[in-house]
Amino acid sequence: MTLESAQDIAIFTSNSSRTVLDALAPAYTLASGRRYAVVFDSAKSMLGRVKGGEIGDVVILGASVVKDLEKQGIVAAGSVRSFARSRVGVAVRAGAPRPDISSVEAFKRTLLDARSIAHTVHGASGMYVPVLLERLGIAEQVKPKTITRQGGYIGGVVAAGDAEIAVQQIVELLAVPGIDLVGPLPDEIQKVFESAVGIFTASKKPDAAQALIRFLLAPSNAQVFREKGLEQVSARDS
Repeated sequence: MTLESAQDIAIFTSNSSRTVLDALAPAYTLASGRRYAVVFDSAKSMLGRVKGGEIGDVVILGASVVKDLEKQGIVAAGSVRSFARSRVGVAVRAGAPRPDISSVEAFKRTLLDARSIAHTVHGASGMYVPVLLERLGIAEQVKPKTITRQGGYIGGVVAAGDAEIAVQQIVELLAVPGIDLVGPLPDEIQKVFESAVGIFTASKKPDAAQALIRFLLAPSNAQVFREKGLEQVSARDS
Protein backbone atom coordinates (compact mmCIF):
# COMPACT_ATOMS: atom_id res chain seq x y z
CA MET A 1 0.00 0.00 0.00
CA THR A 2 1.30 3.45 -0.91
CA LEU A 3 1.17 6.08 1.77
CA GLU A 4 -1.50 8.61 0.94
CA SER A 5 0.07 11.39 2.99
CA ALA A 6 3.39 12.14 4.61
CA GLN A 7 1.39 12.55 7.81
CA ASP A 8 0.27 8.93 7.77
CA ILE A 9 1.99 6.51 10.13
CA ALA A 10 3.32 3.53 8.19
CA ILE A 11 2.82 0.09 9.74
CA PHE A 12 4.84 -2.72 8.18
CA THR A 13 3.30 -6.10 8.92
CA SER A 14 2.38 -9.55 7.65
CA ASN A 15 -0.98 -10.80 6.43
CA SER A 16 -1.85 -12.17 9.88
CA SER A 17 -2.18 -8.68 11.40
CA ARG A 18 -3.73 -6.98 8.40
CA THR A 19 -7.40 -7.52 9.17
CA VAL A 20 -7.33 -6.30 12.76
CA LEU A 21 -5.37 -3.21 11.73
CA ASP A 22 -7.86 -2.47 8.95
CA ALA A 23 -10.73 -2.89 11.42
CA LEU A 24 -9.22 -0.52 14.01
CA ALA A 25 -8.19 2.20 11.56
CA PRO A 26 -11.43 4.24 11.65
CA ALA A 27 -11.51 4.30 15.47
CA TYR A 28 -7.87 5.39 15.56
CA THR A 29 -8.53 8.27 13.16
CA LEU A 30 -11.59 9.31 15.16
CA ALA A 31 -9.63 9.26 18.43
CA SER A 32 -6.41 10.87 17.21
CA GLY A 33 -7.18 12.82 14.08
CA ARG A 34 -4.38 10.90 12.34
CA ARG A 35 -4.30 7.96 9.96
CA TYR A 36 -2.09 4.95 9.52
CA ALA A 37 -1.25 3.06 6.36
CA VAL A 38 -0.86 -0.71 6.51
CA VAL A 39 1.95 -2.04 4.32
CA PHE A 40 1.64 -5.84 4.26
CA ASP A 41 3.32 -8.89 2.76
CA SER A 42 4.02 -12.48 3.76
CA ALA A 43 6.05 -12.67 6.97
CA LYS A 44 9.17 -13.84 5.17
CA SER A 45 8.87 -11.27 2.39
CA MET A 46 8.20 -8.41 4.79
CA LEU A 47 11.23 -9.31 6.87
CA GLY A 48 13.31 -9.28 3.71
CA ARG A 49 11.99 -5.86 2.78
CA VAL A 50 12.77 -4.45 6.22
CA LYS A 51 16.27 -5.92 6.24
CA GLY A 52 16.68 -4.63 2.69
CA GLY A 53 16.27 -1.07 3.91
CA GLU A 54 12.58 -0.25 3.61
CA ILE A 55 11.56 2.03 6.47
CA GLY A 56 8.22 2.67 8.13
CA ASP A 57 7.22 3.88 11.56
CA VAL A 58 5.85 0.74 13.21
CA VAL A 59 6.58 -2.92 12.52
CA ILE A 60 4.41 -5.87 13.60
CA LEU A 61 5.89 -9.31 12.92
CA GLY A 62 6.75 -12.49 14.81
CA ALA A 63 7.97 -11.76 18.33
CA SER A 64 11.41 -13.30 17.82
CA VAL A 65 11.80 -11.44 14.52
CA VAL A 66 11.00 -8.04 16.02
CA LYS A 67 13.36 -8.68 18.94
CA ASP A 68 16.12 -9.56 16.47
CA LEU A 69 15.43 -6.34 14.56
CA GLU A 70 15.80 -4.51 17.85
CA LYS A 71 19.19 -6.16 18.43
CA GLN A 72 20.24 -5.14 14.92
CA GLY A 73 19.28 -1.53 15.58
CA ILE A 74 16.53 -1.48 12.96
CA VAL A 75 13.87 -1.28 15.68
CA ALA A 76 14.36 1.24 18.48
CA ALA A 77 15.70 -0.19 21.73
CA GLY A 78 13.03 -0.46 24.40
CA SER A 79 10.13 0.05 21.98
CA VAL A 80 9.15 -3.62 21.53
CA ARG A 81 5.86 -4.83 23.01
CA SER A 82 3.96 -8.10 22.66
CA PHE A 83 1.07 -7.65 20.23
CA ALA A 84 -1.06 -10.75 19.65
CA ARG A 85 -1.26 -14.53 19.62
CA SER A 86 -2.74 -16.55 16.80
CA ARG A 87 -3.46 -20.23 16.20
CA VAL A 88 -3.64 -22.51 13.21
CA GLY A 89 -6.97 -23.79 11.93
CA VAL A 90 -8.71 -25.65 9.13
CA ALA A 91 -11.28 -24.36 6.66
CA VAL A 92 -13.42 -25.78 3.87
CA ARG A 93 -15.50 -24.24 1.11
CA ALA A 94 -18.64 -22.55 2.41
CA GLY A 95 -21.45 -25.05 2.81
CA ALA A 96 -19.22 -28.11 2.41
CA PRO A 97 -19.36 -30.88 5.04
CA ARG A 98 -17.08 -30.10 7.95
CA PRO A 99 -14.49 -32.83 8.49
CA ASP A 100 -13.61 -34.21 11.89
CA ILE A 101 -10.52 -32.54 13.38
CA SER A 102 -11.49 -33.11 17.01
CA SER A 103 -8.42 -35.22 17.78
CA VAL A 104 -4.97 -35.79 16.34
CA GLU A 105 -6.03 -39.09 14.82
CA ALA A 106 -9.21 -37.59 13.39
CA PHE A 107 -7.26 -34.69 11.87
CA LYS A 108 -4.72 -37.10 10.40
CA ARG A 109 -7.49 -39.21 8.88
CA THR A 110 -9.14 -36.09 7.47
CA LEU A 111 -5.93 -35.10 5.69
CA LEU A 112 -5.46 -38.61 4.31
CA ASP A 113 -9.04 -38.73 3.06
CA ALA A 114 -9.07 -35.19 1.60
CA ARG A 115 -8.98 -34.73 -2.15
CA SER A 116 -6.51 -31.86 -1.79
CA ILE A 117 -4.88 -29.75 0.92
CA ALA A 118 -3.73 -26.14 0.56
CA HIS A 119 -1.20 -24.13 2.54
CA THR A 120 1.24 -21.29 1.94
CA VAL A 121 5.01 -21.56 1.75
CA HIS A 122 6.34 -18.30 3.17
CA GLY A 123 3.75 -17.57 5.86
CA ALA A 124 4.40 -18.59 9.45
CA SER A 125 1.73 -21.29 9.41
CA GLY A 126 2.76 -22.33 5.92
CA MET A 127 6.24 -23.11 7.17
CA TYR A 128 4.74 -25.08 10.06
CA VAL A 129 2.50 -27.33 7.96
CA PRO A 130 5.33 -29.39 6.39
CA VAL A 131 6.80 -29.89 9.87
CA LEU A 132 3.39 -31.00 11.11
CA LEU A 133 2.90 -33.44 8.24
CA GLU A 134 6.29 -34.99 8.98
CA ARG A 135 5.36 -35.23 12.65
CA LEU A 136 2.13 -37.02 11.75
CA GLY A 137 4.04 -39.39 9.49
CA ILE A 138 1.98 -38.63 6.39
CA ALA A 139 4.15 -36.13 4.49
CA GLU A 140 4.86 -38.44 1.56
CA GLN A 141 1.28 -39.69 1.38
CA VAL A 142 -0.28 -36.24 1.07
CA LYS A 143 2.47 -34.63 -1.01
CA PRO A 144 0.83 -35.42 -4.40
CA LYS A 145 -2.38 -33.66 -3.37
CA THR A 146 -0.87 -30.67 -1.63
CA ILE A 147 -1.42 -27.27 -3.25
CA THR A 148 0.81 -24.38 -2.19
CA ARG A 149 1.08 -20.66 -2.77
CA GLN A 150 4.04 -18.48 -1.84
CA GLY A 151 2.01 -16.34 0.55
CA GLY A 152 -1.30 -14.55 1.02
CA TYR A 153 -4.65 -15.96 2.09
CA ILE A 154 -4.67 -19.61 1.09
CA GLY A 155 -8.40 -19.83 1.78
CA GLY A 156 -8.98 -18.24 -1.63
CA VAL A 157 -7.83 -21.47 -3.24
CA VAL A 158 -10.54 -23.37 -1.35
CA ALA A 159 -13.18 -20.74 -2.03
CA ALA A 160 -12.43 -21.10 -5.76
CA GLY A 161 -12.90 -24.86 -5.54
CA ASP A 162 -9.27 -25.63 -6.36
CA ALA A 163 -8.61 -27.37 -3.02
CA GLU A 164 -10.78 -29.12 -0.47
CA ILE A 165 -9.05 -28.09 2.78
CA ALA A 166 -7.01 -25.04 3.79
CA VAL A 167 -4.63 -25.03 6.74
CA GLN A 168 -3.49 -21.61 7.92
CA GLN A 169 -3.63 -19.22 10.83
CA ILE A 170 -7.25 -18.73 11.84
CA VAL A 171 -6.98 -14.96 11.50
CA GLU A 172 -6.09 -15.42 7.82
CA LEU A 173 -8.81 -17.99 7.17
CA LEU A 174 -11.47 -15.70 8.65
CA ALA A 175 -10.43 -12.97 6.21
CA VAL A 176 -11.57 -14.98 3.18
CA PRO A 177 -15.20 -14.95 2.02
CA GLY A 178 -16.62 -18.17 0.64
CA ILE A 179 -15.06 -20.55 3.17
CA ASP A 180 -16.13 -21.91 6.56
CA LEU A 181 -13.78 -22.25 9.51
CA VAL A 182 -13.93 -25.82 10.79
CA GLY A 183 -11.93 -24.98 13.91
CA PRO A 184 -8.44 -24.93 15.40
CA LEU A 185 -5.98 -27.79 15.27
CA PRO A 186 -6.09 -30.15 18.27
CA ASP A 187 -4.11 -28.80 21.22
CA GLU A 188 -1.46 -31.53 20.98
CA ILE A 189 -0.37 -30.32 17.54
CA GLN A 190 -1.44 -26.70 17.75
CA LYS A 191 1.07 -23.97 16.96
CA VAL A 192 0.67 -20.63 18.72
CA PHE A 193 2.33 -17.73 16.95
CA GLU A 194 3.20 -14.66 18.98
CA SER A 195 3.68 -11.32 17.31
CA ALA A 196 5.31 -8.17 18.63
CA VAL A 197 5.25 -4.51 17.73
CA GLY A 198 8.10 -2.03 17.71
CA ILE A 199 9.10 1.38 16.37
CA PHE A 200 11.58 1.80 13.54
CA THR A 201 14.73 3.53 14.76
CA ALA A 202 14.62 5.68 11.64
CA SER A 203 10.98 6.73 12.14
CA LYS A 204 10.49 10.48 11.89
CA LYS A 205 7.31 10.19 13.98
CA PRO A 206 8.36 8.14 17.04
CA ASP A 207 6.00 9.91 19.46
CA ALA A 208 3.01 9.36 17.17
CA ALA A 209 4.12 5.76 16.64
CA GLN A 210 4.24 5.18 20.40
CA ALA A 211 0.77 6.67 20.82
CA LEU A 212 -0.51 4.41 18.04
CA ILE A 213 0.88 1.32 19.79
CA ARG A 214 -0.86 2.34 23.02
CA PHE A 215 -4.11 2.69 21.10
CA LEU A 216 -3.80 -0.69 19.38
CA LEU A 217 -3.04 -2.47 22.64
CA ALA A 218 -5.77 -0.78 24.66
CA PRO A 219 -7.90 -3.43 26.43
CA SER A 220 -10.99 -1.85 24.87
CA ASN A 221 -9.84 -3.22 21.50
CA ALA A 222 -9.56 -6.83 22.70
CA GLN A 223 -12.97 -7.75 21.26
CA VAL A 224 -11.93 -6.60 17.78
CA PHE A 225 -8.85 -8.83 18.02
CA ARG A 226 -11.06 -11.79 18.99
CA GLU A 227 -13.48 -11.16 16.14
CA LYS A 228 -10.57 -11.30 13.71
CA GLY A 229 -9.20 -14.53 15.15
CA LEU A 230 -6.44 -13.11 17.35
CA GLU A 231 -5.78 -12.91 21.07
CA GLN A 232 -4.67 -9.43 22.03
CA VAL A 233 -1.74 -8.99 24.41
CA SER A 234 -2.63 -5.73 26.14
CA ALA A 235 -0.10 -3.01 26.89
CA ARG A 236 -0.24 -3.71 30.60
CA ASP A 237 0.70 -7.37 30.02
CA SER A 238 3.62 -6.72 27.68
